[in-house]
Amino acid sequence: MKRLRALLIKEFLQMKRDRITLAIMVMIPVGQLLIFGFAINTDVKHLSTILFDQSQTAQSRELRDAFQATQYFDFTREGRSFEEVDNAIQSGICKVGIIFPPDFAELLERGESAPVQVLVDASDSMSSASAINAASMLGLVESAKRLQRTSSRPHVQAYDIRLRAWYNPDFVSPYYMVPGVLGVVLTMTMILLTSVAIVRERERGTLEQLTVTPMRSWEFLLGKIIPYVAVGYVQLTLGLGVGYFVFSVPLRGSLGGLYLITFLFILASLAMGILISSVSRTQMQAMQLSFFALLPSILLSGFMFPREAMPRLFFELSRILPLTYFLTVARSILLKGSPAGFLLPEIQALAILSALFLGISLLLFRHALD
Repeated sequence: MKRLRALLIKEFLQMKRDRITLAIMVMIPVGQLLIFGFAINTDVKHLSTILFDQSQTAQSRELRDAFQATQYFDFTREGRSFEEVDNAIQSGICKVGIIFPPDFAELLERGESAPVQVLVDASDSMSSASAINAASMLGLVESAKRLQRTSSRPHVQAYDIRLRAWYNPDFVSPYYMVPGVLGVVLTMTMILLTSVAIVRERERGTLEQLTVTPMRSWEFLLGKIIPYVAVGYVQLTLGLGVGYFVFSVPLRGSLGGLYLITFLFILASLAMGILISSVSRTQMQAMQLSFFALLPSILLSGFMFPREAMPRLFFELSRILPLTYFLTVARSILLKGSPAGFLLPEIQALAILSALFLGISLLLFRHALD
């Protein structure tokens, strides 16, 4: 009993001395519960939608307002051609495209069924399912309302909602999950491995030796990063091979383009790990901060829950996560065959995050050496 008491006293004293680690252990779970409790929502609304209204009549405007009143569709763009609708969905700017034909009003006036084409980006299965269900239900409800107001034939449905799911029409789960899992694996490996890199050198006492060597700070960081870049590309190659040969995930875009853009993603993830390592004093602190960075990357990036369903604050917060942009890039290239020109916003964001994290890490590392 005395030995147990002595051991407990020793552990509590150790925890008291290491106040930073104790504070991290207490605050991280509370912070994550608050973040994810508010942010995670599976009811996807406010999907960005492009409208191509070839009718431009009161009847088409009435149905457009009904679409918007559901809160599932936000008309962010007005299309002027089928090609513009196609480009908006393929580039990821819009999740849904709605097209009214030129004779929409005439068909309704004659008591015939008026077609409305609804194109849905099915590379995001959860968002597309919400859009398809909402559009189908809207067609039935609005057709019933019109039947009550007019003398239309009761056996004719006023609005013929023609749904088209693009890029993954059969909603095959691996098509959606494999690119996401690949991004998560890369994120976990890059952040966890590099987050302890500088801390390990500090604990071994070798970090101080750098102050008396001709090696510069950026050279040291570069030496820590380059080996893990090679590891990341090995993981990427193995993951793509498993996805293609085992799960039959399509490769509709440029494989070379995916590898080039992935370099920016790997660099940004490594820089985030180096940043964590620069602000940590022990390997335990580095591991805890790494998990604090990993969980938001998994839950707020769009890997498990659509970003469109998140409150605005957390939607904006997800913009600082490299995984957010890699998921868009991987799914766009693999499933949509999108060219690099459609992915310029994601490429620019990854480049900015890489430069930002590396710059802050370099400043903190120099400060640690002083």
